[in-house]
Amino acid sequence: MMLLLGDWLSSIDASFGAIKYITLRAIFSALTALVICLLFGPKLIRWLSAAKIGQSVRDDGPESHLSKAGTPTMGGAMIVLAVAVSTLLWSDLAVRQVWFVLFVTVGFAAVGWVDDYRKVMLSNSAGLSAREKLFWQTLVAGIAVITVYFTTSDDAQLILTIPIFKDADVHMGWFFIPFSFLVIIGTSNAVNLTDGLDGLAILPTVMVAAGLGLISYLAGHAIFADYLHIPNVQGSGELTVFCSAMIGAGLGFLWFNTYPAQVFMGDVGALSLGAALGAISIMVRQELVLFIMGGIFVLEAVSVIMQVTSYKLTGKRIFRMAPIHHHFELKGWPEPRIIVRFWIITVILVLVGLSTLKLR
Repeated sequence: MMLLLGDWLSSIDASFGAIKYITLRAIFSALTALVICLLFGPKLIRWLSAAKIGQSVRDDGPESHLSKAGTPTMGGAMIVLAVAVSTLLWSDLAVRQVWFVLFVTVGFAAVGWVDDYRKVMLSNSAGLSAREKLFWQTLVAGIAVITVYFTTSDDAQLILTIPIFKDADVHMGWFFIPFSFLVIIGTSNAVNLTDGLDGLAILPTVMVAAGLGLISYLAGHAIFADYLHIPNVQGSGELTVFCSAMIGAGLGFLWFNTYPAQVFMGDVGALSLGAALGAISIMVRQELVLFIMGGIFVLEAVSVIMQVTSYKLTGKRIFRMAPIHHHFELKGWPEPRIIVRFWIITVILVLVGLSTLKLR
């Protein structure tokens, strides 16, 4: 929208032509999303509190979480709104990748909203059943991935990039569909599992979004992509604007979500943000790099899989409680210590992931 306005204004004053640059629009996108969250955050928190839309706490969770009961939740709706508005304002809406990521983000936000609604309004801490949640996630991800596969005219969109190895890229063909499907759903649920402590999920999401934003810009630039030997996916540069919106919205939400949290994002935020990260990695063909940068999300998901598998096979638990951040809580680690250390690990992993672009 602002790109069209800039084009019109540039006919009056050439200086407005600067708005065509992705880097400038990315900055404005981040600032717009940040301002939206900071302005509307307090009002949303007051409304959620007045409506008694508070967090339900699992009976089998750590005792320290009992004090969190009643804290306003579903604050992730603010993040999704800020990201969507900023993206629609500052990105080039003629680029199909933008609409793909927006569709996945809003679709998974809708699934999360229903899940949160059941938890809060129906006082059911379980929310949607696993089968129901998987069905709707499958529907949204399936529509998006199949549409991309059958409408893409860019062969680079079907290339699987192998980190570090220069000549090991693989043309996926039809396997693009199930692989991309698993990436979106897996990342969505992994971020959701991580969202168990104040600020634990949102800042790693911001960091990974920053890394993917940089990759999006490089993948959309023919010279940079050729130099780094990564797929040059036409239009992917516009996803830098989307990633910047995620950064701004995430930081704005963290203002209220930092320990002790005034509001939780709920599944409406966690499921949508995780799905967005997966969708972006698919568009820039860096799913395996996402696996590295989002290592904390992977660790949380794997800890749950290991715990469930071990208990079903042997009747014994590997961790005191899963996801793994609860294990450290039960070991006596203060909540802020767990949060900050997971943040530090994410910084390292994002840097490692980015370094693989050059080590090829």
